[in-house]
Amino acid sequence: MKKLFAALVIAAMPVLAMANTVGYELDKADIDLTDKAALQDGARTFANYCMGCHSAQYQRFERVADDLGIPHDVMLENLVFNGSKIGDHMKIGMRPADAKTWFGAAPPDLTLVARVRGNDWLYTYLRTFYEDPARPLGANNKVFPNVGMPNVLVGLQGRQYIGCKQVQVVEDGKKQFDPLTGAPITHEACDQLTIEPNTGTLNEAEFDEKVKNLVTFLAYSANPVKLQSQRIGTYVLLFLAFFFVFAYLLKREYWKDVH
Repeated sequence: MKKLFAALVIAAMPVLAMANTVGYELDKADIDLTDKAALQDGARTFANYCMGCHSAQYQRFERVADDLGIPHDVMLENLVFNGSKIGDHMKIGMRPADAKTWFGAAPPDLTLVARVRGNDWLYTYLRTFYEDPARPLGANNKVFPNVGMPNVLVGLQGRQYIGCKQVQVVEDGKKQFDPLTGAPITHEACDQLTIEPNTGTLNEAEFDEKVKNLVTFLAYSANPVKLQSQRIGTYVLLFLAFFFVFAYLLKREYWKDVH
């Protein structure tokens, strides 16, 4: 019994860890694992902005290239920067000991991060970094306060900071509207994320799409066979439904003379 309880606690640890960091309303990622263009763009973003520190060592470059429809030579030229071969695992050149010295802890492997954290968590997390001079790396995060990670996407998103702006009033979980005009009722809030104009290469919609594509790739990486499993599961259910008809007719035939 004690062993079973310990196993349940260990299995729940990733969920508990996520719950401890979520104090911010999550946005819906709404990803599509069948969108090859989104997956390819997400893989490019991951290689260019994440793999400097984070590995995906339980994936292979070759498997990713084949699943996402990327020719091997294109994969090696544009997404592999550490001299790895196409059949190698997606590891990085930075040594864990050096990473611990520089950051205080080695950055985690991201192969399964979407299964641990969830797609909506990742989508919101990557979009809610803001400038914080009090932090060692100059950045903080709304979803994961005091996170030990720089805002690596600041060049795309632009400089984001905590500022004041008009937001719609929400009472009992419902947005409030003027009963006469139907216009939203707003108030000034000074704890809102605000992007300084013209400081990023992408506008807000483009950046959100870029992050969604990155999350799509991370969701694929966490479970590369998800679509295949769903497809096989559909065939199995159809077979069982078809087999049930004959099983029922056979049962009636066996039992028709039993009183």
